[in-house]
Amino acid sequence: MQYIVSWVATGATILGASLTASNLGARITGYGFISFTIGAIAWFTLGMMTDQPPLVWTNVVMTFLNLFGVWRWLGRQAKVESGAHAAAEASAGSSGESLFPASLLTSAKVRCGDKQVGTCVDAMLGCGSGRLSYVVVSEGGVAGVGETLRRIPWRDAHFEGDELVGRLDPRRFAELETVSREQWPER
Repeated sequence: MQYIVSWVATGATILGASLTASNLGARITGYGFISFTIGAIAWFTLGMMTDQPPLVWTNVVMTFLNLFGVWRWLGRQAKVESGAHAAAEASAGSSGESLFPASLLTSAKVRCGDKQVGTCVDAMLGCGSGRLSYVVVSEGGVAGVGETLRRIPWRDAHFEGDELVGRLDPRRFAELETVSREQWPER
């Protein structure tokens, strides 16, 4: 039985870490915390079976922290994201300017023409005006390793639903200014 419990604990902990580290939105992060909770309960059980008080107490605390994570990401944050998406959808049918959730500036897929060229990683906005100056797009690489960061001026981009669309073709996107991780342009 200890053997099975130890593998459940290991698998649930690895899955939880993978889901939360992937940063794929509130729901996926929340599922990661559910997996972490299952892992903590399994580690607690293993600690009880093998008479390891430090393992037991660590995972009592971890269970409560993980349950807080479940509430935070599947409760509060998921509702906040739903509210933002509902406002964006409603604004698309209104007479005024369409809105998009600012959180998309750190995760939206980026398309130029018919080609997906990268993922939006952040944006720079004016402090007084609130206007978007430019967005930074990650192109290529895996988990940030080997990626190229490119700056798209906001005048050359817009949102369509949950996707950032560049008003340029993929060839022109590839010619855009690259940005170092540590030093972004002031304008």
